[in-house]
Amino acid sequence: MTQLTVLILLSESFSNIVLACLLEPLRVVRDNRGADIRWTILTASDAPVTSSSGIRVAPDRSLQGMSAADLTLIVGGDEFRAEAVQKPLSRHLNPLLRSGVVIGADTGSWLMAALGLLDGRRATIHWQLHDEFAESFLATVVEPDRFVQDGRFWTCGSAATALDLILEFITSRYGAVAAQEAAAMFLQDSASAQLSGSGARGLRIHGSEQLRMLITRMADTLETPLSLAELAAFANMSERSLARLFKQELGVSPGRHYQALRLARARDLSTHTRLSVEEIALRCGFSSASGLRRAFRKQYGQPVRRRTRRQGDQSNPS
Repeated sequence: MTQLTVLILLSESFSNIVLACLLEPLRVVRDNRGADIRWTILTASDAPVTSSSGIRVAPDRSLQGMSAADLTLIVGGDEFRAEAVQKPLSRHLNPLLRSGVVIGADTGSWLMAALGLLDGRRATIHWQLHDEFAESFLATVVEPDRFVQDGRFWTCGSAATALDLILEFITSRYGAVAAQEAAAMFLQDSASAQLSGSGARGLRIHGSEQLRMLITRMADTLETPLSLAELAAFANMSERSLARLFKQELGVSPGRHYQALRLARARDLSTHTRLSVEEIALRCGFSSASGLRRAFRKQYGQPVRRRTRRQGDQSNPS
């Protein structure tokens, strides 16, 4: 799996929740799938900034001399109008935006427009700023959508839409299954709703109603998995149609997706409970602990009990 480099530019009075909605799903993909995802925190002033709720964050490096990344997250703040006209910021930031996907969240869209990145492009911003944004940047087509993707420049206006947008990025980079796993970590509904991606209002995991129904059924039967014939009968379709549906919408077979859900549950139980591997195997629909161990190692590249090392954690995994 190739490395993903991420630059995160924070403005003064940035929103903690917007930052979390963009960064935490990437962290989940890194931890759950062993993806090589590395991020660097930058600030518009090269000095520590304070979030809108008073949390102070220091940059990892100076803007000057930084190179472009695969993904750049621009999290705007309350002082976006003043920051947008700072010439040193423009001089140092422009080289960082020459490649990769650039996401402007909250008022980050304003900074992108001020740099000329959105000239002739479609974009959006927080709904309270729509009119002012359109009047200030006549060359930008301002859309009322939750988020807008125009080439490699993506924009959104709130925390909920930031989460939607980063899940869209994860889908494009790592697949729909990885995006669903990341989404499930941030929902507080039933287990089936978490795994199906349908448990939170406003959180949109792409997929037809029929697909969501089937994934919910899978999530409800992790302990006693259904056969593909039983799943097809549940959805009133043939096994061939079932396979086609999953391949078209998720890019994997229904059996593989079913197992991925069971292994995700096994990983959660191995990390957060004191259950034995044998008990975890039974709760996740595996006939034996050895079967779980083989599937788990194939999926995650590590034994069931090995914890994923957190970024910056130099301690030995347990």
